[in-house]
Amino acid sequence: MKRSLSFWQWGLTLALFTFLSILTLHWYGHTHQDAKFSAFAKDFFLEEVQANPIHFHYTIDNPSAYGIDESSLTLPVYQAGAAANDSYALTLAMERLHAIDPEGLNEENRELYDLLDSYLAAAAGTAAYPYLSEPLSPSSGVASELPILFSEYRLDDEADIKNYLSILNQIPAYFDGLLLYEHEKAQAGLFMSDKTADRVIAQCADLLDPDSLEDGTHFLEVTFRDRLQRLVDENILAADKADYYISEHDRLLTTLIAPAYDRLADGLTLLKGSGKETCGLAGQENGREYYKALVRLRTGSYRDISEIKQLLARDLRFNYESLVTLLAANPGLKTMIAESPSLLPEMTPEEILSNLQSEIGEEYPPIPAGNGNAPIRSTIKYVDESLEAYSAPAFYMMPPIDNICENLICLNGRDTQDDLALYTTLAHEGYPGHLYQTVYSKRYQEQENILPLGSVLYYGGFVEGWAMYVELASYDRAIELAKEAHPEAAAYYQVCRLDRQFRLGLYSLLDIAIHYDNASFEDVQKLCYSLGITDSAGLLSLYQYIAEEPCNYLKYYLGYLEILELKRQAAVLWSDTAPVTATYDDTDFLYRFHTFLLQNGPADYRTLAKRLALWESQDTSLKKRVSFDSAFSSACCSSSVRSFKTASIISSWNLR
Repeated sequence: MKRSLSFWQWGLTLALFTFLSILTLHWYGHTHQDAKFSAFAKDFFLEEVQANPIHFHYTIDNPSAYGIDESSLTLPVYQAGAAANDSYALTLAMERLHAIDPEGLNEENRELYDLLDSYLAAAAGTAAYPYLSEPLSPSSGVASELPILFSEYRLDDEADIKNYLSILNQIPAYFDGLLLYEHEKAQAGLFMSDKTADRVIAQCADLLDPDSLEDGTHFLEVTFRDRLQRLVDENILAADKADYYISEHDRLLTTLIAPAYDRLADGLTLLKGSGKETCGLAGQENGREYYKALVRLRTGSYRDISEIKQLLARDLRFNYESLVTLLAANPGLKTMIAESPSLLPEMTPEEILSNLQSEIGEEYPPIPAGNGNAPIRSTIKYVDESLEAYSAPAFYMMPPIDNICENLICLNGRDTQDDLALYTTLAHEGYPGHLYQTVYSKRYQEQENILPLGSVLYYGGFVEGWAMYVELASYDRAIELAKEAHPEAAAYYQVCRLDRQFRLGLYSLLDIAIHYDNASFEDVQKLCYSLGITDSAGLLSLYQYIAEEPCNYLKYYLGYLEILELKRQAAVLWSDTAPVTATYDDTDFLYRFHTFLLQNGPADYRTLAKRLALWESQDTSLKKRVSFDSAFSSACCSSSVRSFKTASIISSWNLR
């Protein structure tokens, strides 16, 4: 007999159906939004990574895994009037991103959404002023960086050789595009100063020296031959093929690349006089607005300029007073600083790096195991002498995201001669600096299946802030190594660290003064004279360098100070496990804090502050540690902050 449902049964059935429908819609909404975001993030990554074949080659080791034909990639040659394209492209990207509901994303995708949203907004802030950037800056511009990138271009097989030679063929058109952009800058009244132009023109002549090209001793010729010989030795390339490619490479350097540099120099010479002699961005139309946007993009700090100045001023005052006190208590330190004595045990760069790697286990987490548990290897080499004048004191060559086992650190012999500078530089570039942070982040993202957006979003304030943070901490390790044989090392290294912090803080404040407050050289000179810094020639070089490299010192030192602010925030959040006053030196706290930074960076500091509050609730207990040494045995960040060199400020102080 057929039975009908009662009123209550119908009501219960309807309620259950409604509940299941809501669950289904909720599940579909989340799944749909996650799929949309994943597709957007993948498209964004692939588009950005393919925009420049040189960047692509340094980022991706196995193009076929991404469905990309590397040989089809070409350099982005600038076209007339295209300066506004970046702003338009960023607007379209933000519109597509904002079409996705972040509330419908899972936790991991929501974090990536927020990160990408912040980055695109910051990038759009600078793109709104298309003629205020300077791709030909003497210290970090295209003309000086290309030879370094070419000399380290990875050649694993014949296809790589062909791709490299194809890029060389494209350089003349690429330089013509750069010169066209400089013409448009000049028409807008925003061309570089004559002093800056003279420096770039001199670089063009020096970097592609015709005499060394003619006799085959140019570093690009030498490094190319060395890389091809390795392929011959490994039976990857026939000797006759190597000879052919060497001949072709020499031909391209002499008939295409050197003339392209000459034409670039000639074009800049003709444009001289069309720019303002004022050095800072504040003297340019919309310069202050651009600088504010640039600070946010380059440093990842969301503080107002006035707040940044206060933060830097407090730190500067503390370091100055600490230096005065330390020097007054140890009168012999001033003489030691002038002499730069060697107090550390004699070690090769490789031995220093190994020492740094083995000594950081208690305060830093081990690098996560990768696929196949491949070991992490590192190579240290010195840049060619012909590049020393244009190269940073040291730089770490970022490995491809899909092959992070081989890591390279390049040193500039001119700037790393004393033992303390070499030790702290290798801490900055290697362990626990760029090399360690990069490999940890990539291994962690691989382990957690996190999209590799960080490879196309550059968070200089985090990357360089971390490296500065660990570099300054390495002075304590240097003290431990030196003090047994040299008891005076403790005070000496402390004053060296304070001196470095004082200089970086001062240069960061000068960056703001020049680019935001429109300070003249006379203004800077007056300020520095009041601090006892009276080297006029050195101050003029400093002024010129900061004027040409806005935000460079801030990227390093404000990034470092933002990490200290995060540490204070963590100490308050985690005060249930230890008193706030005792937290900073507590090994467990440092291990936990460093783990947070490594797993959540690179990112901007507003995002990191938000994640820290959430991470505290997710990580109520310290994770079990693994032996750092055993983990390591199984398992183009550039330190350009040092590229302006003067005598130590302290040695010139007239202390009263």
